[in-house]
Amino acid sequence: MNMTLSIKDIQAPIADEMKAFEQKFRQFMKSEVMLLDQIMNYIVRRKGKQLRPMFVFLSAGVCGDISESTYRGGAMIELLHTATLVHDDVVDDSNYRRGFFSVNALWKNKIAVLVGDYLLSRGLLLSVDHEEFKILKIVSTAVRELSEGELLQIEKARRLDINEEVYYEIIRQKTASLIASCCAAGASSVGAAKEVVDKMHAFGEKVGMAFQIKDDLFDYGEDEIGKPLGIDIKEKKMTLPLIYALNHAPWLEKRRIINIIRNESHKPNKVSEVIAFVKESGGLRYAQEVMERYVKEALALLNEFADSPHRRSLEQLVQYTIERSK
Repeated sequence: MNMTLSIKDIQAPIADEMKAFEQKFRQFMKSEVMLLDQIMNYIVRRKGKQLRPMFVFLSAGVCGDISESTYRGGAMIELLHTATLVHDDVVDDSNYRRGFFSVNALWKNKIAVLVGDYLLSRGLLLSVDHEEFKILKIVSTAVRELSEGELLQIEKARRLDINEEVYYEIIRQKTASLIASCCAAGASSVGAAKEVVDKMHAFGEKVGMAFQIKDDLFDYGEDEIGKPLGIDIKEKKMTLPLIYALNHAPWLEKRRIINIIRNESHKPNKVSEVIAFVKESGGLRYAQEVMERYVKEALALLNEFADSPHRRSLEQLVQYTIERSK
């Protein structure tokens, strides 16, 4: 597959819908309160690659004809997800998101938390006003899982002895549940049968797992762009390459590395030591294989659907998420 594929090419079958979505989404975000309206405009302006709405619209196109419901599904996911991101930045005391100032950095924590609440209520009202209860259930379940995954990670991170099973559970909830809900919401919005919605959910979950493992690999500087090298190690996050390496290391070596992560992860030379240890243990190769297995399983599910421009774009989007360089 050629990697010259850009987001723009992949978007081709849904280009008009994505344009219309942007307008509709701005309308959904409007508020009478000037401060809120200002912040909403700021949030809308700093949108990223828009992978989430793309998953919604392409999944809808694979399963049927894109409808008003699809726009609402896309908007609900954006509203609820943006709410969790705004809250996340407050929790992490983070001043930037994707190179922009975070809401809490510009307007203080109290306002950021209230903005998150506002976004949540907009998402809920959008679904209730139009009786989109199936999509509401899909999206709300994803938000519940996001929170559970975050809390599970916090609970386990203190101990630094996560096994692969716990790691998969954390990323299934924290990352995969979101992409799964995009695909399921898209399918549901065009009136697909329950088993079809479930199949799209499973497809999205596998893509999400691969997406997160790709993110883990960035930490080891396979590409020198994207996030800073070793940031997960500094933040004492247990990622798949590291978990594999630790589980296959002699006891003393394992203790030494855990000790570095626990006590010396603020020292760049020590972080480099951990990175070298993971590379030598075959942790990266292993994570790469697991990622490719998830992609293969995802594409196998997708291939059960009839061929169409939407399906081809969705395949390309899957490739894009794992071949991206940031």
